[in-house]
Amino acid sequence: MPTLFDLFGFKFLFYSNEHNPIHVHVKRGNAKAKFQLFPVLLMENEGMKPSEIRMAERVIREKQEYIAEKWNEYFNKGK
Repeated sequence: MPTLFDLFGFKFLFYSNEHNPIHVHVKRGNAKAKFQLFPVLLMENEGMKPSEIRMAERVIREKQEYIAEKWNEYFNKGK
């Protein structure tokens, strides 16, 4: 489970068996959410407050290219 970064108490990560579309998982405590990257779109939410969703989305928008680069490095290695 590759962790991309921790910021503001959020952990941004991929799971090892991911699939398209490019997306990122966000965890904070026991809450978690999943966001599509292009366009940034909330796909799932399990317990995150609206303010946490907005903060996570803001971070994802700011780091969108970095996240996509890491996705491609991890999932397209050896191709």
